[in-house]
Amino acid sequence: MLDPATITGYHAHVYYDTSSVGRARAVCEAAHARFGVSMGRMHDKPVGPHPTGSCQLAATPAEFAELLPWLALNREGLVVFAHPDTGDHLADHRDHGIWLGTGLPLDLSIFG
Repeated sequence: MLDPATITGYHAHVYYDTSSVGRARAVCEAAHARFGVSMGRMHDKPVGPHPTGSCQLAATPAEFAELLPWLALNREGLVVFAHPDTGDHLADHRDHGIWLGTGLPLDLSIFG
């Protein structure tokens, strides 16, 4: 069994396309303002394993406990992929991910 104490933080990736970029920005900015989580850049094309444009919200475990329920209710119809940060990037994305909305295929080949 894995120990949850190995989780140093979480990332929530809010996915969007050209028609939903405004909603994504508003969701991410609201999450940043409400919870103090770090908001990354708006990537208008796929970056890393992510199949669409996305914006990353980085949270501590305590922040994530509040952020995830809020995102579930306030994601404005956007798909959100969240995962823990344990240091094992492949497992974090492949095995431990949490989807809000319909999951999308990730490009896990970048993890070797």
